[in-house]
Amino acid sequence: MAGSKGKQKSARDMILSLGVVGIAAVIVYFVAIPHDDHAPDLKRVDYRVELITARRAASYPVAAPEGLPGTWKATSVTYAGENERWHLGFQTPDGQYVQVEQSTQKPADFIDDASQGASATSKTEKIDGHTWTRYTGGRYDALVLNGTRGSTTVVAGTASFDELTKMVAALKTK
Repeated sequence: MAGSKGKQKSARDMILSLGVVGIAAVIVYFVAIPHDDHAPDLKRVDYRVELITARRAASYPVAAPEGLPGTWKATSVTYAGENERWHLGFQTPDGQYVQVEQSTQKPADFIDDASQGASATSKTEKIDGHTWTRYTGGRYDALVLNGTRGSTTVVAGTASFDELTKMVAALKTK
């Protein structure tokens, strides 16, 4: 009988230890591990220097917004000289994404890439005297202005067409 009491005691100790480890794991889960479901705050970028560089280097008039409210946050900017590709990304006031893309690349390839595979629709929008074609589907929706002085302009993103239109209306070239 002496042997069975030791086995019962060691099984009880093992169950108690397991309970203590479980309680510690629950405490660590709720206290030490952050549980933030919000998207990270994106850093605002100043794109003025890149814009000046792109406008000097590009063979087409480079577009950038003027007069957007401060709640629109510029988050990314690049200019690639080899294909004269201009990119300017923004976070909208409601946390969506809008990008301005321009290039002298072959239009079909460029539009497919910049719009993340969106397809042309029969809908167009007249904005500041230019006719923009709506593209939908894929990952982004887009407004596309094709063949302006040798370049194609795509305003695309996860934002609504209203927000895309606000960006297009704010675009200025110099």
